[in-house]
Amino acid sequence: MKFRDNALTILKETSRTFYIPISRLPDKLQEAVASAYLCMRAIDEVEDHKTLDNFTKARILRQISLNLQAAAENTTVDNFSSGLLSHQDVLPEVTIRLGEWALLAPETIAPRIWDATAAMADRMAYWAENNWKIETVTDLDRYTFSVAGAVGLLLSDLWGWYDGTQTNRTYAIGFGRGLQAVNIARNHSEDLRRGVDFFPDGWRAEEMHAYARHNLKLADYYTKSLPDGPALDFCKIPLALAYGTLEVLALGKEKLSRSDVMALVQQVNH
Repeated sequence: MKFRDNALTILKETSRTFYIPISRLPDKLQEAVASAYLCMRAIDEVEDHKTLDNFTKARILRQISLNLQAAAENTTVDNFSSGLLSHQDVLPEVTIRLGEWALLAPETIAPRIWDATAAMADRMAYWAENNWKIETVTDLDRYTFSVAGAVGLLLSDLWGWYDGTQTNRTYAIGFGRGLQAVNIARNHSEDLRRGVDFFPDGWRAEEMHAYARHNLKLADYYTKSLPDGPALDFCKIPLALAYGTLEVLALGKEKLSRSDVMALVQQVNH
């Protein structure tokens, strides 16, 4: 319990979008989803690191992937940080503690989370080496699958593992892609300042918003197909926040305010 509470504290510090729905999940499923989120946040922090060069990012991400691929029933927290200690001074706490997050999940589903995180780390390494070069819509689809569509697939596996909930996996990819596209739209100026542009050639904000809305429509189908229960309760919140973010971006604001977030969460839960 103490370990889970500590994980939720770190989660609250790293994501206001996902802390709320994860904190409301029932036991076992909460540990699994928190484990998945924090493992992926750990590698995301490497991908987005402000001072590491792309070559070093790729090397760290591939090392994390190899550590996760080597995990077995007797793996310890330290095994997951093999080869990373030389970077511990520059990596954030959520990344350094990846081993704790990896072992947070129930053992009957943990290997699926390790596999998904390892695959994502490898894909992120590819994108880092190529400086996230996105020229076409196909490139954008590849990237948004790499870092988010695949998360939608993992969530579908977690719902099925927990209570047998079955989902449309094409819609699951759209769920992940849609949330990621909103993030790309929101962070565009910041990304440009660090020399990265996720917009295909010739795209402006309008095209990215349309791309996001197309995928959020799939996310709507995904969410509406879920039966009453924890999966539906979880998915409704980030989806509502994604739509809300698109609306404020269209009005020229940077992001949802904290009061906007709380109002939307309250609205979803009524």
